[in-house]
Amino acid sequence: MDSAAGFSRPVTAAARFYYGWRVVLVAAAAMVGTLPGRTQGLGLITEPLLRDLALDRVSYAQINLWATLAGALFAIGIGRLMDRFGSRAVLTVVALLLGAVVCLMSQSHGVAGLALWITLTRGFGQSALSVVSIAMIGHWFVRRIDAAMAVYSVVLSVGFMAAFPAVGWLVQAHGWRAAWLAIGLTLIAGLAPLAWLIVRDAPTDLDLEPDGGAAATDAAGTSGPHHAISPDVSWRAAIATPAFWVFAIGTALYGLVASGIGLFNESILAERGFGPDIYYQTLAVTAMTALAGNFLAGFLASRVALGRLLSASLFILAIGLVVLPHVESKAQVMEWAAAMGVAGGTVMVLFFSVWPRFYGRRDLGRIQGAAQALTVVASAVGPLLLALCVAWTGSYAAMFRILAAIVTAVALAALAVARPQAPGPVRAV
Repeated sequence: MDSAAGFSRPVTAAARFYYGWRVVLVAAAAMVGTLPGRTQGLGLITEPLLRDLALDRVSYAQINLWATLAGALFAIGIGRLMDRFGSRAVLTVVALLLGAVVCLMSQSHGVAGLALWITLTRGFGQSALSVVSIAMIGHWFVRRIDAAMAVYSVVLSVGFMAAFPAVGWLVQAHGWRAAWLAIGLTLIAGLAPLAWLIVRDAPTDLDLEPDGGAAATDAAGTSGPHHAISPDVSWRAAIATPAFWVFAIGTALYGLVASGIGLFNESILAERGFGPDIYYQTLAVTAMTALAGNFLAGFLASRVALGRLLSASLFILAIGLVVLPHVESKAQVMEWAAAMGVAGGTVMVLFFSVWPRFYGRRDLGRIQGAAQALTVVASAVGPLLLALCVAWTGSYAAMFRILAAIVTAVALAALAVARPQAPGPVRAV
């Protein structure tokens, strides 16, 4: 029996089902909706788009670079809007805006228009929609944030695995313009209404998180030292802590490496003597082992210090960078792809769960937005670094070694970083 307002009420199956899990599913759908604003999504239409607009690769790469950097600014602004107006309204509006931009991009016939629409898809998609998607879960989960983020990661991974071939088929069957128009209309007529009808801004007193989750209980440490939730911290205080920068830089480094390798993976493997068929097989292996990384991180995050988990995933990433220029057999390539998937799946869950765990809910949108902006910038720089390395040295190997050294240094810092201490009274910012 639950007691509220001086009377008891029976606990029904509906009451036992936590509403936050519905929010998790919508948040995952929103992250899949960022596809047209991501490098992998744009990669699906790159070749037909270049032919259609008679655009050379260097010009397109420059448009993409500056669009990604400009779009990163949306991550900071959207966090403040979310903190003020709530996730329901912001998610609905962002979905409508992204859908409209994607539809307009499908009608683009000039370079200037294309540059504008790619910038806005990066801003509303990769940056803004990503921040809202991730942060809204932190508003609903405290004690079980790791389980929520693990489920979220799995659902969005499955969603992307379904979306990529579906969009690829549309591009091949009907052209990039029809495919992009279909995505835009889906965001407008599908995601936006879903957000408005299902999402709530935050739990009420009647929304009891599983295991009786209350922030005060977690702050007291009754769930264990690694699972405890810190009291609310202002975003200015949060970005002044070493832990923020270690986790933000560590996850951004993974994004840098993943974006660079993801864009040039076929060329990288060709340098080692492997054909396109091996490249496509690595994509499947990485996707499947990333799911294993999601589950593993969700299980361990409440039992192991988050800094140690980040360190372990970054060490795996560094080893992968070192061995990649030396793989000689298909088995070695698949082992490398599996390790990269596990590391990426772990980093994904950590990036989603560390901010509410360390800094509470008060300024979660702005804290998440600052970290997301750094990740977006890193993902824009990664492909450029690899391209410059090939231009200067004729190989990717030198950049892999440099990045491995940097990743190792951050992994060591993650081992040493301390959890932020509980602050004193928080003043309004």
